[in-house]
Amino acid sequence: MIWKKLLQILPAVLLTGCAGTFTQLTPTQQPRNADNLYPVEVAFSSPQQSLRWASIQPYVLVGGDLYKMRPVPMVTNRWDGLVPVPSTADSVRYRYKFDYDYNSFGSEPKPNSAFSPTYNLKIIGQ
Repeated sequence: MIWKKLLQILPAVLLTGCAGTFTQLTPTQQPRNADNLYPVEVAFSSPQQSLRWASIQPYVLVGGDLYKMRPVPMVTNRWDGLVPVPSTADSVRYRYKFDYDYNSFGSEPKPNSAFSPTYNLKIIGQ
């Protein structure tokens, strides 16, 4: 009986086990600017064959706030966005969150998310 249950969930575990790799493309320091919005960019790759690439919804997570990212034109698997940093702060901690669907055996696609490590952006100047 236990083996039957294990065999039923094993495909889902194998398919969702390794969501992907984030490659940080943003410098760790940026000069302060007047609008207090700072560009960030990330590349995402995944060996997960069941991942539905067209379903990816990328975000930058700052504190508890999510900011949408957009695909970089003419480059696959890269996204950029803007991170707000108050004029009184000299750094911000953020991470990337990618929501996506993946194909599942015998059912409709299922939702999942992948989170990057936390990054620190230092703001230099005035």
